[in-house]
Amino acid sequence: QVQLVESGGGSVQAGGSLKLSCVPSVYITSSTCMAWFRQAPGKKREGIASLTATGTTYADSVKGRFTISRDNADSTLYLQMNGLKPEDSAMYYCAATERYIGSRCATRMDYDMNYWGEGTLVTVSS
Repeated sequence: QVQLVESGGGSVQAGGSLKLSCVPSVYITSSTCMAWFRQAPGKKREGIASLTATGTTYADSVKGRFTISRDNADSTLYLQMNGLKPEDSAMYYCAATERYIGSRCATRMDYDMNYWGEGTLVTVSS
């Protein structure tokens, strides 16, 4: 069983930046899918960024502002968030799957993910 631990959330003003980290308890190979999701109060969980060895994808709501990356040495996943807006306020979750799902990773569907972190809260004030 893989455990994922997120960190890096906090409170910032609009326009600010945060960098989230997600540390897996075991190594996750680069061929599998890792992703960031977020859920704001009263809203559905949204897949905002995903990454495999072949590339990255982003939701339109964060494209150009957020960057997903990973350290292949230990499979730590990151999310650099710049130009934060109040509408980015949410609980942010790291997710991963040990299964190879190939191009389906780009769809950022939560049902494809086997493992989830507990989340880290991001609050952006105007």
